[in-house]
Amino acid sequence: MAPQPDIFDRLARSAFRSRFRLGARERAYADAKGRAVIEAHARDFVAQRLAPAAPAKDGKQTPMRGHPVFIAQHATATCCRGCLEKWHGLRRGRALEEAEQARVVALVMAWIDREMGVGR
Repeated sequence: MAPQPDIFDRLARSAFRSRFRLGARERAYADAKGRAVIEAHARDFVAQRLAPAAPAKDGKQTPMRGHPVFIAQHATATCCRGCLEKWHGLRRGRALEEAEQARVVALVMAWIDREMGVGR
């Protein structure tokens, strides 16, 4: 499932969201692991940290650094259930369906691809 067509334009208008970039360490990690591994990490993080109806430490479950997916989650407002509700219309208090999880992962990976220069 592809990201919403206008989401990157909306995120670019947010001073907070638009400041996130992959640093040298995260780029090196992504290069070393490869896209398939990073995408598997994204699926795991979303399933464990976002998909439950009441995630543990909601609002604080996604670190601000240390992994390309974490940075992408903050850049794409997919870091917590509050941001998912505000930016993507995915209501809190219910588990995310598989298709919704796939949409979040696709958005995270599209942002990482842009940062890594994939498809240019």
